[in-house]
Amino acid sequence: MSKVRISAKAIIIQDGHLLVIRNRDSSGDWYTLPGGGQEHGETLPAALNRECMEEIGSGVTVGRIRFIRDYIAKNHEFAAEDDSHQVEVMFECQLRSAPVLGAKPDSMQTGVEWLELRDLSNHRLYPKTLQRLLSGDAPVDGPLYLGDVN
Repeated sequence: MSKVRISAKAIIIQDGHLLVIRNRDSSGDWYTLPGGGQEHGETLPAALNRECMEEIGSGVTVGRIRFIRDYIAKNHEFAAEDDSHQVEVMFECQLRSAPVLGAKPDSMQTGVEWLELRDLSNHRLYPKTLQRLLSGDAPVDGPLYLGDVN
């Protein structure tokens, strides 16, 4: 029986742009929020800071929760043979220093980028629902449970 993994993600917005992790696969570039899995005995803000240092080379000041989503792999396009279940808690955050490619990037990570909020629908951003929620078309005060969405 698989365990549910808890993950903390950073929503970092500056000057109308969202900070994202750029990844690459056979279809090209795709983007995710910085952050990752919580370790045993670690608070969500501590996990988020550790992951941001690893991926974007900067710690963050963790603010309020904006979104929570379930990711049940078998229901999504990247599932393959994966039976994982992850709960992602997405926090508003502020950078402590300029972002760069961190010292321990994820295996598919190729960089760090700022995407224009108005242009999110033109990028492969995951979860896809963030394109609508963060573009300004559907302002959400949060926190909001998104369900099992991609």
